[in-house]
Amino acid sequence: MSTASPTPSVRRLPPVASLREQVHRALVAAIVAGELEPGELVSVPTLAARFDVSATPVREAVLDLERRGFLEAVRNKGFRVTRVSDQTLRHVAAVRLVIEPVWMERLAKSFPVGQLGEFRALADEIVEGARTGDLIAYLQADQAFHLRLMGLLGNPVAGEIVADLRDRARLLGLSTMVASGTLASSAQEHHELLDLLAAGDGPGAKALMERHIGHSLGTWAGKPED
Repeated sequence: MSTASPTPSVRRLPPVASLREQVHRALVAAIVAGELEPGELVSVPTLAARFDVSATPVREAVLDLERRGFLEAVRNKGFRVTRVSDQTLRHVAAVRLVIEPVWMERLAKSFPVGQLGEFRALADEIVEGARTGDLIAYLQADQAFHLRLMGLLGNPVAGEIVADLRDRARLLGLSTMVASGTLASSAQEHHELLDLLAAGDGPGAKALMERHIGHSLGTWAGKPED
């Protein structure tokens, strides 16, 4: 006589964005934007207070960022935000220039115009973050905008590479740009890119993306552009 198989225990799937992931993203954005400056000391308790969460997700996020080179442990003090050399920033931009402009050129041939409104809304969030000086909101919307565009071409590996490269940039000039109003002007490039994609203008989309990435070595990094 056969016996019934035991009922498997219920396993709850984790939410799409766990608290640890949310803290991780917020920390990366703060470091990339220069809100947490190179050389600045941080600790798990102070970061937990900053984000109004418990210490556990902060500790997990901090240890992951230490492994990725964003932070370095300082004995009995916490963690120090690492510095990124100009050479590293140039290397990051060089790789992005190989990938992103070409992919935007390809996307112009098949951009789903029916999703234009969704991307316009994200571009509006970027512009609003730049206008108000909310750099965390600006960078999170910017990341979502570009990675969703990359995702339309169906290559998740390329998307992961670009996400990592964008995280490696340190845009220390953003605060100065907010004060001068130039960040809001620069943020409009996202709407310009959508105009070009919707019009099927591949060469134009490629050229704009090259200019956009160039800002990471210029005004976004606190340096003059030609």
